[in-house]
Amino acid sequence: MRFVVIDGLDAAGKDTHARMIKEKYESRGERVILRSHPSSDNIFGYRARQALLCRGKMSRLEASAFYAMDVIRSVKKYHGKADTVIFVRYLCGTAYLPYPMAKGFYRLFSKLLPTTDYMFFLDVEPDIAIERINGRDDTQMFENIDSLEKVRNRALRIANDWHIIDTSRPIDKVQGDIHNILEKLDNGHKR
Repeated sequence: MRFVVIDGLDAAGKDTHARMIKEKYESRGERVILRSHPSSDNIFGYRARQALLCRGKMSRLEASAFYAMDVIRSVKKYHGKADTVIFVRYLCGTAYLPYPMAKGFYRLFSKLLPTTDYMFFLDVEPDIAIERINGRDDTQMFENIDSLEKVRNRALRIANDWHIIDTSRPIDKVQGDIHNILEKLDNGHKR
């Protein structure tokens, strides 16, 4: 079983690239499960999404708690259930917490939850992310330049052993980099 994790800032292209990875493996005849968090098929994901649309410390804590429960639910329900399982937004969700907490929770979750060599952090400059976000109907609590800069810095500090991909570039260039890493990993080469 192949377990792929796609994480990164808002508007980094996580869902887009996860779908492209899904299509790649499905074209080989594999059964693929794709889970994007917070998900929309359970109360934890729903509550996390609702909290992300609010403001304030309590909403931040509520979003983090429900997000974590949503991810844990997905692990229990889907991990190991297909040839390839892809999780979008997984461990780096802890980067939305203040750094000491983010680092501690990241370490805890990475010991309790499955990890993989197939972990990608899609990195995008916050100003480019804001340009992409501006076309959306609703804005989440972290979708402003100050929050994106802080979250990005924390995430890059905790995801230092991930495959970090610059998604400020055209989609085909980004997907080419991801494809090359996937091929090396699939062929048994380590990072």
